[in-house]
Amino acid sequence: MFDKFGGVTRRNFVKGGLAAGALTALAACGGNGGETTEGGEGAAPAVTENYFSYYLSEPAYIDPYNGQENQGMAVIFACFDGLLVWDYDTNEPVPLAAAELPTVSDDGLTYTFKLREGMTFHNGDPVDAASFKRGWERVASPTMATPSDIAYHLDPIAGKAEFAAGEATEISGLVAVDDLTFQVTLTAPMADFPAVCCHPALAPVPQAALDDPASFLEQPIGNGPFKLDEPWQHNQYILASKFENYYGEAPAIDGVYFSIQANPDTAFRGFQAGEIDFCNIPVGQIQDCVDQYGASEDGFTVTPGAQALTGTELSTYYLIPNLENEWLSKPEVRRALSLAINRDNIVNSLFEGFREGANSIMPLSIDDNEQNVWQYCKYDPEQATQILADAGINPADITVTLNYNSGGDHEDIMSSIQADFAAIGVNVQQQTQEWAAYLESLSDGSYDLGRLGWTADYPIQDNFLYPNFYSTASNNYNHYNNPDFDVKLLEARQIQDEEARRTAYREACAMVGDDMPVIPIMFYAHNYIGSERCAHFFYDAATIPHFESAELA
Repeated sequence: MFDKFGGVTRRNFVKGGLAAGALTALAACGGNGGETTEGGEGAAPAVTENYFSYYLSEPAYIDPYNGQENQGMAVIFACFDGLLVWDYDTNEPVPLAAAELPTVSDDGLTYTFKLREGMTFHNGDPVDAASFKRGWERVASPTMATPSDIAYHLDPIAGKAEFAAGEATEISGLVAVDDLTFQVTLTAPMADFPAVCCHPALAPVPQAALDDPASFLEQPIGNGPFKLDEPWQHNQYILASKFENYYGEAPAIDGVYFSIQANPDTAFRGFQAGEIDFCNIPVGQIQDCVDQYGASEDGFTVTPGAQALTGTELSTYYLIPNLENEWLSKPEVRRALSLAINRDNIVNSLFEGFREGANSIMPLSIDDNEQNVWQYCKYDPEQATQILADAGINPADITVTLNYNSGGDHEDIMSSIQADFAAIGVNVQQQTQEWAAYLESLSDGSYDLGRLGWTADYPIQDNFLYPNFYSTASNNYNHYNNPDFDVKLLEARQIQDEEARRTAYREACAMVGDDMPVIPIMFYAHNYIGSERCAHFFYDAATIPHFESAELA
């Protein structure tokens, strides 16, 4: 999942000394009082004091079929329930819309899910096995007006490739056996497949999603604890209220007001004015907020007097080189550029030491093992210069553009990187775009050296390697292709023993690190602040807000 601005359990991955601020989706809890929001053209709707006001920048999608970044996923998670959900206390999948964990066939290929009885969508339609098949097939469908960027979740399923290519009318590996039995068959065993099923985008949808796809895109009809009261008011707000017929435990709050604003600093000013209850902490003010408001006990949960969130995230901030670029296509150049970056300077000067420089694409919170360390993820400008000299490359001949999305406080980071590149003689420019346009530029290849943040869709090693580096994965923007890596990754997926599987993934990770198809910069962590009005609010390590358990004082 893309971190627009920019794993782990609350028990196992909170590291006492590592508390860093992530440039991730901003959140806000508290009544908006009907005030006009900055960035919106109209007045916000009046809501009760028991509404949770959550600050977003404009999402890319709020329809689960293309839930690809943490802005839209905040809405999707509130409004849709998948089969399973990741439990950050036990660090494993647990049933959600499924009545129990799936049974698995002896050959490890077929997963059978039994659904809970009595579930309905927000429009009253029943939630059944057919609705899950319908929802999952939308993710891979070639007939959608805009094809999904997250179809890689379904790649392990039999028949997905044929369906996505338009060679079949359905995914053969998805079968609604009866109303309450959903069966999924894979092409090869994948020990971590239950974790894949935790992704909120793998949700059921009613027939309305097919009958009127344009309306569904703007006002999705889900089965979760909150429902959308009106269509998405672009660049203004999204309004959701408690779904009274929800099958699970009723939320304590009445609803969620997603306040869409262009400037993230606005949220913190609103917090200081007592108007916003949860927001991002600006660069340079993390320690001040920790001192003034108290640190969250687990790093992820806001309670009165323990209001600053600094828990480690399942996230990595990195640069993505265009492998079609004259210079960036050369591994020597990519290695040299990585060696030129002073990561410690970035995390210490911009984030007060509340981050950690990335030594790999694999976050420490996913797998803290030295086998994951990439040899070129260190600061050594002399080695960078030598690599270029050995390759017969004059750094003064290299000209690249740093491309990144605006409105996410990336400017200082990019300027620091630009200065580091200039120090070894490389010519660098900067170019910014609005988020949606920036994603399009990545998709069509009209960039040089882009910026991305990857947050785990589910907290397993595979999720950092397959979507970004497998040759045919839909999220492999720069079309990195290493056949040996592909083979190693698919082999790792089938290993049942957990430690042996982890070792195989580490070997695959090392293979990528030698090629440097991306340049890791830093590992994320939370940098959020909540007011005393947030009696309880859990914002997990994958940057998902848990409104279903939120409580307001």
